[in-house]
Amino acid sequence: MLKHGDSLKKETVFERFGGKGELQITHFLNVDEFNGKGRLFAKNVLLPGASLGLHEHVGDFETYVILSGEGLLNDNGEQKSVKPGDVIITRSGEKHAIENTGNQNLEFLALVIFD
Repeated sequence: MLKHGDSLKKETVFERFGGKGELQITHFLNVDEFNGKGRLFAKNVLLPGASLGLHEHVGDFETYVILSGEGLLNDNGEQKSVKPGDVIITRSGEKHAIENTGNQNLEFLALVIFD
């Protein structure tokens, strides 16, 4: 199967999980393409100053791969700087949030798989 980039579902959401500003999402897979094993595989873009609010994962885990930009990760209450190449793993029962603290877009892949 081939999916051309111009056919991928794109959406813009604001104040995701109580965060700030704009999040742009490009979905690589639709929910039905996971065969019940996950719910998200996407490229996320946070504009400068934008954030995803603190949220908990229950029954799934999420992995981020930072592609570009810089930001601040809340990893279960611990603040950590992130940069391109960093991988963030949030397991079921854990919480995370991320904020773009730079002057460029913070771009990262996000994958959510069920436990």
